[in-house]
Amino acid sequence: MEANHIQTNAEFSPTERDAVYKCIFNRRDVRGQFLPDPIPDDVLARLLRAAHHAPSVGFMQPWDFIVVRDAAIKRKVRDSFQTAHLEAAEMFENERQRTYRALKLEGIVEAPIGICITCDRSRSGPVVIGRTHQPEMDLYSAVCAVQNLWLAARAENVGVGWVSILRHDDLRGALGIPPSIQPIAYLCVGYVSHFFQKPELETAGWLPRIPLTDVLWIDRWHARCDSDPLFERL
Repeated sequence: MEANHIQTNAEFSPTERDAVYKCIFNRRDVRGQFLPDPIPDDVLARLLRAAHHAPSVGFMQPWDFIVVRDAAIKRKVRDSFQTAHLEAAEMFENERQRTYRALKLEGIVEAPIGICITCDRSRSGPVVIGRTHQPEMDLYSAVCAVQNLWLAARAENVGVGWVSILRHDDLRGALGIPPSIQPIAYLCVGYVSHFFQKPELETAGWLPRIPLTDVLWIDRWHARCDSDPLFERL
């Protein structure tokens, strides 16, 4: 390999490493703390570049990004959420339903911008390296773009909320997305008044965080080895 293809600054210093972990552990799904302050274009450009540098199967880069600023379009997306939200509430029972109805689950209109990330499953043609036996890998690649954007936003002190209580066809209709394109995520993006110390659903008692040791196995499914030194580090 030619020398000009090799990174010369690939190593992270301890400070840089710690900053990455801080970003991961402090990422939050934001719903109700959005401020009206606009996001400067240079900041938004950095977030989109980070998303565009996500890993993708066969380097197919299947994503597109729709930046939503128009208030009328946001209202269409919010109306679609409200319909799905009412349907979702009926899927829970008793106290669970009451808790669900009390949760703030979106900031579609409040957030200065929305970003919809999609997946073009036909990009790069019918045969893609790494997708020959797992065709869903293009969808996972687009989700990696979501995570890249989310972590970059947290590092910029920008909040992100993923609105998943939406029908794909409703989102297609609101944003003019062709039937052949798969919506992956509608994200509410903006500066916030604060970030919560813990995820909101954990704080609300919806579910606790599962201990890592309860979902970690060695060599095969459900094979636990508590004497493995790895468990002493968790």
